[in-house]
Amino acid sequence: MERIEPRRVQGVKKLTHCALSSGNCFETAFQMETKGDTDDRIDLENLIKISVKFNGRSIPLNLSLDSTVKDLKSLLQPLTDVLPRGQKLIAKGKILDDEMKFSSLGIHNGVYKIQLIASQGLHQGSGPIKKEPPVVSNSRIIKTNTREKQMTVVKTQFERWKLSGVIALSNTGIKDVPQEVWNCGSSVRFLDLNSNSIEDIPEDIGSLSSLQKLFLNVNHIKDESLSWKGLSSLKSLSFLSLNQNLLTTLSSDLAALTTLKELHIAHNKLTCIPDEIGLLVHLEVLEANDNRITTISSCIGSCSAIIEVDFSRNLLIELPETLGSLRNLKALHLRNNGLKSIPSTLLKNCTQLSTLDLHGTEITMDMLRECEGWESFEERRVLKHRKQLAFRVTGASYSYFDEGADKN
Repeated sequence: MERIEPRRVQGVKKLTHCALSSGNCFETAFQMETKGDTDDRIDLENLIKISVKFNGRSIPLNLSLDSTVKDLKSLLQPLTDVLPRGQKLIAKGKILDDEMKFSSLGIHNGVYKIQLIASQGLHQGSGPIKKEPPVVSNSRIIKTNTREKQMTVVKTQFERWKLSGVIALSNTGIKDVPQEVWNCGSSVRFLDLNSNSIEDIPEDIGSLSSLQKLFLNVNHIKDESLSWKGLSSLKSLSFLSLNQNLLTTLSSDLAALTTLKELHIAHNKLTCIPDEIGLLVHLEVLEANDNRITTISSCIGSCSAIIEVDFSRNLLIELPETLGSLRNLKALHLRNNGLKSIPSTLLKNCTQLSTLDLHGTEITMDMLRECEGWESFEERRVLKHRKQLAFRVTGASYSYFDEGADKN
């Protein structure tokens, strides 16, 4: 460990660790807030340099000598997506104890090197962050025929679409939605565009005024190429699936989809669930797993009809207390997040909840048993599995609680 040269800083109000990233390199900066010309001073002579090696990359950090190994694990969580209790830190062949201070390790010249080993399953999001593969030069890539696939719609097919109200164009390799689809207008009730190379959903989609179910999974749709204005015109839409696209935000126009019963937005790059979710009063299923969600609006408590919610493999650290208002909620999936607690009224108020998946979080069995309403929840869970066993559902077990918190 290298001792950083002491220096005096004037006008410093407080000193906090702040993680910064640049490419694949992470640094710990010290964010200083000043106010006026004060005489406050802070001595930085107790800072040390640490390099944590993980998944083929090095993470440089600056820490105080008074910091503990537990403090370091908390800093590493957002940089690696590995939960603190899933981190094993090794230095000089020894496993570092959580309560150990870095001052007890001795001061040496250079950077103190630590190896991080992650326990399987104890991560937030889709998994531990890995080193990005090297970029291959375009000059070495063999050129292939990249001509876009165009689809020709014959008259009989167009007439069949209008007559049946069903348009099924999944796995056809199209990049653009044929104009004939929009020309079908109010005749269309069901539109399946899954597994294509579609990048643009224009405002024309609003012409399908009777559309009830829309499938847009596994395409290349981005925020700027999805017309939420067009979607907001669909007053009969009850099912919307946008799984596996490139979305980072949900538009405020989401609030206009008041007839929506199912919203599937898994495997995107979303970072939050906005306030507008609370206006979807008929929503029954919300699937938002495998994103980068850190915040859920408290307005979700207004979704009184919701039955199943999936926030698995995101970056959640806390949940809004209003989840306890969802009295029709039957299944809540939260695995592989950084959660340390659940809303205090969740088990007490959600009297139909029978599936609670908390694997890979910081929540333990002992913590759950302290929650009000635990006994009633456990009875519902056991009853549900007994019914599954009666129908010969393989793998169901009701002898112990194994779909919630980890046991240790």
